[in-house]
Amino acid sequence: MCNQWADEFAGEEAAGRVSSDPGLVREGIGLFRHLAASAEREVLLCTDLHAENVLAAKREPWLIIDPKPYVGDPTYDALQHMLNCEERLSSDPRGFASRLAELLGLDSDRLLLWLFARCVQESPGSELLADVAQRIAP
Repeated sequence: MCNQWADEFAGEEAAGRVSSDPGLVREGIGLFRHLAASAEREVLLCTDLHAENVLAAKREPWLIIDPKPYVGDPTYDALQHMLNCEERLSSDPRGFASRLAELLGLDSDRLLLWLFARCVQESPGSELLADVAQRIAP
């Protein structure tokens, strides 16, 4: 999925629809590919895990709906939740990543790199994510 999205981004860039700093883009899309390939372990991911897709249920306390399953880096699954929390993301993206990583038992540096890469990948359609990418660039 990440390689496909990176390829699609490259097509957008080649068509002149990406206005971000070229160095920032190279770093972000390179990380998007690298992080997907360098996970220490792989798990079944939801890939669309955010508050609107977690429901209270009778058979279990919580039910995750609308999964888009892929196998990959467990750190990746925190991203969609982060992208949907625009206020927290815009006010303190580094602190937000650190707090969420601690709550989920994830490597905070790796989550921040994933967040940067995903913000770059999504930046053509979002001024917020383009700004966050610039602010958290490694």
